Amino acid sequence: MHGGNIIRRGRTLKLKALEQQGITSPAAIATIANQGIGQMGGYGQVLGTGGAEQVGLYVWQQALAGWAPLPSPAAQPEARGPAS
Repeated sequence: MHGGNIIRRGRTLKLKALEQQGITSPAAIATIANQGIGQMGGYGQVLGTGGAEQVGLYVWQQALAGWAPLPSPAAQPEARGPAS
């Protein structure tokens, strides 16, 4: 949903909402991904070593970019695999 939240509209991953919650860096997002916050549990074990940091960086970069739609996999030649 491009950083939105269809369940709780006020809880989004958009930059303004993150900053209003005091989340101002990829590291802060990584901590939440790892340990959880409020009713959301952490995903540290599922994400594995370095996974929370990767999630934090991705979410932060997307928030800074305004959650622009990602290109479809078909538009990315390297995602298609070897040619027949």
